[in-house]
This record gives sequence, structure tokens and C-alpha cells, in this order.
Amino acid sequence: MAGATGYLDILRAPHAARLLAGTLVGRLPNGTGHIAIVLFTRAEGGSYTLAGALAAVYGLATAVGQPLLGRAVDLYGQPRVQLPAAVVSALGMALFAVVGIGALPLAYTAVAVAGLFTPPLEGGLRALWPSVLGGREDRVHRAYAMDAVAQEVMFTVGPLLVTLLVALFSPAAALLVINVVGVLGALSVVLSAPSRAWRSAPREAHWLGALRSPGLLALLGAFFFVGLALGSITVAGVAYADDHGRASVYGWLMAALGLGALIGGVAYGARQWTGAPERRLRLIVALLALCYLPLVLTPGVVAMTALSALAGVFLAPAIACAFIVVDRHAPAGTVTEAFSWLVTTFGVGAAVGTAFAGPAVELGGTPWGFAVAGAGGIAALLVLTATQRVLAAPAGAKDISPSIAGSSENDRNGAAELGFSSGREA
Repeated sequence: MAGATGYLDILRAPHAARLLAGTLVGRLPNGTGHIAIVLFTRAEGGSYTLAGALAAVYGLATAVGQPLLGRAVDLYGQPRVQLPAAVVSALGMALFAVVGIGALPLAYTAVAVAGLFTPPLEGGLRALWPSVLGGREDRVHRAYAMDAVAQEVMFTVGPLLVTLLVALFSPAAALLVINVVGVLGALSVVLSAPSRAWRSAPREAHWLGALRSPGLLALLGAFFFVGLALGSITVAGVAYADDHGRASVYGWLMAALGLGALIGGVAYGARQWTGAPERRLRLIVALLALCYLPLVLTPGVVAMTALSALAGVFLAPAIACAFIVVDRHAPAGTVTEAFSWLVTTFGVGAAVGTAFAGPAVELGGTPWGFAVAGAGGIAALLVLTATQRVLAAPAGAKDISPSIAGSSENDRNGAAELGFSSGREA
């Protein structure tokens, strides 16, 4: 009850509900784009390998574009970057829906443009929370937790929405509709007063930026493989649905994966954790890898849906704990950049996973596609285990961690620059 009351307190803050809803709607194309691409490519007669390759190009382009667009936001503000990027991304996906896979160079170019110009709404919202909530760290922490839970709702509902649009209309219509909706979400965000007023705090000049932290590099290496595991499930799930002769099965599997992550995220954020988050992260990733392994059994639809939900349970806690580790290891003044690199590395891993899973399915059948996910989870655990010394808690770091991450120096400076202040002491 305390957690629910705290979330309601956040949503009652001016602009908070609009910003959260607009960001989630605006990120719908990015959250479901790879699914829509795979379904569209298969409906057009393309192979699993082609579907995985196109989805991989989209994911890689998104990973490249996020840090670049994020830097542009820092330089020019949110409205001048977020909305134009959303429009260009939607036009790229519309071009793909029109040309199909008949002209492959044009198809690859279209999905690359759609991915490259995906607006960095997720990072933008994290930058806005301190100003919207008056800079109070307890409320900002709670907003980060609520944000993570809300995203899992999107990842649960999104696949079902795409499947529904495909069933009612066509895969091409699904591509078009989710991108139009995404532009409307971005528009809602950038027209809000906090987005228009926000300005970035000064950044420390260094050519490596956040990447000069060995601990952060170790974390990024592990989450590359977590992303690989998740990306491979996208393609393997389509193969499983094809084996059972019902396209709707794919939507249920993806929704179950998101529902499991939602349940895990709510449970993780419901308590205050003690101990170094680096050690906790190793345990969570070990459980994540363990839950990926049973997917290779590919049982009946009901059992497979349950296994998909189980596979998602430790995903949101792993990401939430990773946010805390990022906050502890990022060099001073680079927390936002470090978070962007985590998102980017995860996206690159997911893109590679989709590319690997396609050939794996064609060579060994659907179980091999899910075996890629299991291998990715194990590889992530091995990286964290091999880098224990590098990831040792930083000197002076506290063992009691917030639910998601502490607010950064950049966040606090940004709130001060906007002239927002809390009406009471924290």
C-alpha cells in the first residue's frame, strides 16, 4: 500500500502523468518495432534469417542513434530534437511498409533510418524527473521505480497490440499505426512545459566520457549478452508460433515475457535492499540465465506461455539493479551518458541475438533459437563473475541502495537551473 500511495503522489505532481504516459506511448515503436518487422517480413514471404537481419539492423541503428541524439538533446533542448527525430523515424518505417522486401537495399535503408532516428525519450524522461518533482531524491527514486514498472506494462501490452493490428488489418498496418501513435506520444512530451524549459547541466570534458570507468565497461559487457538473450527470443518465438500454426501464439509469448518482467519489477521495488548491488546483480543474472534454459524444451502452448513468463521474472530486477551499479561506477557528471550506454549496449546485444537466432532456427529448429537465449544468459553471468574485482563496490559507496538509482549531479544541477525547489525539507 505504501508503494501504491507513493506512486499516486508522484502522478499527482504537475505534468508527471502526462510525461510518463507520453514517453511510454512515444516509445511504443521502439518497444514493438522489432516484433512488427519480424511479422511483416514473414508475411511478405521472407525467411527467418532475413526477418532477423532486418530486425538486427533496426536494433543496431537504434543503438547508434540514441547516444548521438542524446548529445543533440543536451546541446539544443528536447523539442528541437525529439519531435523531428520521431517524425523521421516514423517515415522510415512507413517506407519499409510500402516497399516491403522486394527491394532489399531500400528495405534495409528504411529500417536503418527508423532505428537511427528513434527519439531518446527514455533518457529524456529521466532527465526531467528531478525538475518535475522539485529535486527531492526520495520522490525521484520512486519515480524511477514507477517508470521501470510502467515500461514493463508497455512491453506486455505492446506485443498484444501489434498482434491485434495484424489480425484485424495487416502487418503493414501495424507498422504504420504504432509509428503514428509514437509521434503523437513524442508530441505530447515536447509540448509540455518541463520539456520546453529543460536545459542540460554542464558536462565534464573527456573524450571517453563515462566509458573511462572499468566497472561500467564490465557491466556493459554483461548486459550485451542479456540483450542477446532477449533478442534471440524474439525470433525463436515467431518460429514457435509458426510450428503451432497460430500467429496469435507469438503475441501471447511476448506478452507473457513482459508480464513476468512486470511481476518481477514490482516485487523487486517493493522492498529496500541491503548489501552491495554488484553482488546482488550477479545472483539476479544467475537466476535469469537459469530461467532461460527451460525454453529449449518448447512444450505445448500453455506450458510455453508459463515458461515465457518465468523467463521474464528476473529481467526487470536485473535492469533495475544495473541502474544502481551504473550510478555507483559512472565518473562524476556522466550518469546520464552512462545510462544511455547501458541502453545502447543492451540494444546492440538484442540486435545480435535476433541475427543469430534466425540461422539457428533454420539449422536446428525452434529449440536451437531458444538455446541462443540460454547461452546469452550464461555468458552474462560469466562476465560478471570474471570481473568481480573490477566491479567491487567503489570506495566509500553505501551498501544500502535505492530501488532504482540515485539522482546524479547532473540531475540536481538541472533542477536548480530550472528554478524548481521543494517546498519542504527532504
